[in-house]
Amino acid sequence: MSDEHRRTGRGRTGTGRTSRPAGGKRAGSEQTAARSMTKGPARAASPSGSRASERGDRVPPKTAAPHAAAKRAAPVGKSPRVASAAEPKPSKRQQKDAATETLTSGVQTLTVTPDEADMRLDRFLVARFPQLAFTHIQRIVRKGELRIDGKRAKPNDRLAAGQAIRVPPLKLEERKAPVRAAGRDQEDSAFLKSITLYEDKDVMVLNKPMGLAVQGGSGTTRHVDGLLEALRDADGQKPRLVHRLDKDTAGCLVVAKTRIAAATLAKTFRSRAARKIYWALVAGVPRVKQGRISTYLAKEEVMDGDARMRVARHGEEGASHAVTYYAVVDTMAQKLAWLSLKPVTGRTHQLRAHAAHMGHPIVGDPKYFEIENWELPGGIQKKLHLLARRIVIPHPRTGKPIDVTAPLPPHMQQTWNLLGFDTSLYDPIVEAPEE
Repeated sequence: MSDEHRRTGRGRTGTGRTSRPAGGKRAGSEQTAARSMTKGPARAASPSGSRASERGDRVPPKTAAPHAAAKRAAPVGKSPRVASAAEPKPSKRQQKDAATETLTSGVQTLTVTPDEADMRLDRFLVARFPQLAFTHIQRIVRKGELRIDGKRAKPNDRLAAGQAIRVPPLKLEERKAPVRAAGRDQEDSAFLKSITLYEDKDVMVLNKPMGLAVQGGSGTTRHVDGLLEALRDADGQKPRLVHRLDKDTAGCLVVAKTRIAAATLAKTFRSRAARKIYWALVAGVPRVKQGRISTYLAKEEVMDGDARMRVARHGEEGASHAVTYYAVVDTMAQKLAWLSLKPVTGRTHQLRAHAAHMGHPIVGDPKYFEIENWELPGGIQKKLHLLARRIVIPHPRTGKPIDVTAPLPPHMQQTWNLLGFDTSLYDPIVEAPEE
């Protein structure tokens, strides 16, 4: 076999069962806490006039006692107006309306706020100016009409807090809001609530059903990103996807509810600090009960436009390194095996392609199951048997681990019951390295 296999665990029974948990507190304790941001104490203003008094300089009455002078000048029965009273801070909606007015009338400079840090430039402009078409935004950036701290930028450049974004005068293109049927927001909101496994003011973890796409595409009208429209806040901001699952993969899907959570969680997934465990039912039983799969994956050219990944050579154009740890949890004779999969990287179709490359494709996979004359055991549905079982991520604000587990989807639960698999078994991947 061309993939790399090696044993990483302790001795096992013939079925690969283990009594030691791999998740639980161990997985949570391995999360790196986010660094807390503290502000230094404000400098106290030094008293004015003290040096002048020591030198004998004369201080004008208005400077020496402004409050007393104001009190003497105030009409009887009326309290004097305090000139230093702060005006109420404009709301985000007011700020957005003001920015839109400036956008159509002349050049303006926007300042990146802390909760917008690490956003892509094009996404930043979409959030600030929802009236602008996305293609229009990308066009003005490519033409160099928009500058960051005086320099040209690319649409995918990441922003830092405090940067100045110079925006030229632009013609707003009227964008029609999507027509939503009466009561649709309530229905979509109720559906999302029914599949929510965890939620706080920053993060949601959904139990995505099998068959529900994460994002829209050709012929796809119902998807998670569209459903999140029902959760827009008063400022027009909706929760954001921070990672993806295949349409037919069920289980844990993380959604950020705020900009700062989206930026932080995006870093978490890019740095591979998120710990993910998947369950799968595969054809046959791997000879090595626990091991590592390391390959390069590249998108395969297909006639129908349907994406499919293939194992590629190192250095090949478009090839990305992909690493997966696996372990056999239980087996049914030599016909089927329940695998626990732990992806280190997050490539498209990684687990499905790796399982097929190992010679044990996932049951019900329409893209990668290519075993000839293989018959599906009676009672098992021909659906993808892959579940994003568990995810552990550091909270974007506190750094404390969020540890969420998804139940088996109905078709997998039926299969587990039929095969007599015990879901109370702990995950056997105990100390698989992350690199």
